[in-house]
Amino acid sequence: MSATPPRKRLSRRLTTTVAVLAAASGVLATAGPASAHHGRTVDVQMLSFNDFHGNLEPPQGSSGTVSELQPDGSKKTVPAGGVEYLASSLRAARKGHPYSVTAGAGDMVGASPLMSGMFHDEPSIEAMNKLGLDVTSVGNHEFDRGRDELIRKQKGGCHPKDGCYEKGKKFKGADFPYLAANVTDEKTGKPILKPYTVWKHNGVKIGFIGVTLKGTPDVVTAEGVKGLKFGGEVETINKYAQELDRQGVKAIVALIHEGGLPASGAYNYDCDTPGPGAGISGAIVDIAKKVTPKVDALVTGHTHAAYNCTIPDPSGAPRTVTSAASFGRLYTETTLTYDRGTKDIVRTPAKHPRAANHVVNRDQPKAPDMTALIDRWKKLAAPVANKPVGYISADINGRGSEAYEKPLGDVIADAQLEALAPADKGGAQIALMNPGGIRSDLAYKASGSEGDGVVTYGEAFTVQPFTNMMASVDLTGAQLISLLQQQVSGPNEAEPKILQVSRGLTYTLDLTKKGAARIDLSTLKLNGALIDPAKTYRVAANEFLAGGGDGFPAFKEGKNKKLTTSDVDAFIAYLTAHSSKTAPLDPPKADRITVVK
Repeated sequence: MSATPPRKRLSRRLTTTVAVLAAASGVLATAGPASAHHGRTVDVQMLSFNDFHGNLEPPQGSSGTVSELQPDGSKKTVPAGGVEYLASSLRAARKGHPYSVTAGAGDMVGASPLMSGMFHDEPSIEAMNKLGLDVTSVGNHEFDRGRDELIRKQKGGCHPKDGCYEKGKKFKGADFPYLAANVTDEKTGKPILKPYTVWKHNGVKIGFIGVTLKGTPDVVTAEGVKGLKFGGEVETINKYAQELDRQGVKAIVALIHEGGLPASGAYNYDCDTPGPGAGISGAIVDIAKKVTPKVDALVTGHTHAAYNCTIPDPSGAPRTVTSAASFGRLYTETTLTYDRGTKDIVRTPAKHPRAANHVVNRDQPKAPDMTALIDRWKKLAAPVANKPVGYISADINGRGSEAYEKPLGDVIADAQLEALAPADKGGAQIALMNPGGIRSDLAYKASGSEGDGVVTYGEAFTVQPFTNMMASVDLTGAQLISLLQQQVSGPNEAEPKILQVSRGLTYTLDLTKKGAARIDLSTLKLNGALIDPAKTYRVAANEFLAGGGDGFPAFKEGKNKKLTTSDVDAFIAYLTAHSSKTAPLDPPKADRITVVK
């Protein structure tokens, strides 16, 4: 008996004739008994999640928990995530819902732990097929390895360099469509993948438009977006909503890989208190206010935050805007009431799409087919993944704390400085690390067969999965000052991106001030000496950051660029050199950046 539930999906429940017609028309269809559910309205269950990032196994450390607001106002930390539990949760949620569609909002893959990343995320695409994902937008991380690799994930085929990973098995690609409405070829002007698709079931039709953030080139390597243009989210969605409307598709959902920041980190926080959308800020708010009223709900992502908000559309009608955090820790359940007469979703103040986030808890049975999938790929990865590379005395957090300076950020920056400090490696005096490149904590507690405090290659890779090459460049003190000011000004002013700094570099971050003035230059020192604007400093960073990524154009002014080792190799070399079973690495104090609030 198959472990896959009886999902009415495109590739599993269509007759040959219907499948051919659906493929020809670009329609995502589900079959079902023609006599069922003939009322004027019908409730469609939409299950959604985002930013999975190849986390097949439960994420470790703070990345594997969610914060739950309690009735008394306190917060409870709940373990969550893991595709075995995500599949069980989604399958249980679908029971009793004859109309159910599952959608994603990008970054299903990319920046993935070793078990998926080592195999170019083929394991994660296979998992998404099995758990019943119907459609997703692309996210910025779908472009980490470039357009051709994204298209291979969609269409299938073995990797052009590494080939097929299992004898006699060819990668089949995604059963679901990846949507990329605002990603076009620079030469042809056409979308590189489908801009939208239509889900059908017993006369119900819902159109899905998928976009990624316009700023994708700012957060992906230049090679990853070579030859591509990224259009504005609002104008692209409005364009294709009009096109769907002309085709008679009135019910429309936008899948947007761009997000917001709720006032609380708790997944069950009510961001409509005291009014619609009052408890959320960020790019998605402005987008939601401008997207055409033809769109009935917005499923979003990118910020890894959890929220269910009601932000009125341009006509003033209520509209849901949701995000399910990241790493498969949550899923969102939205009820879309479809009116067969108008062929649209009901959106009146009294009755409009309602949504709730649900925890993917780990006290439920695991999905057996996902366990088998993990075991299969884990066995292939084991010779590399299980090799010990270091030891720690306690958790070293890289993502969980709200502090701007992370202990693991200090470790990584120190590792990069040590790797590039020798004259023949670049002669670096300072190393800077972008916080978004730290993908996980280092957890002390044992996982699998390893002992407590052991750091394996797989765990180190999960922290630094991009394998970016390290670069060292010459920056004047004035350029270095501009670079640090860009953490809190320009595109980063509303949501500061505080770089992690290597030992010896210290300064005060004064959040009582605005913009660039937040960097107190009277405190900016290297080894106790004030940074001299006229002096030249040798600065190390991964190639993405050194290329101006994440909103740091001052880095592009660097001279005498030298490339050496990869970021993950520098990290592993540092762990190996500075820890042992009898002398594990302690979490650093994280006292290089003094914050004034």
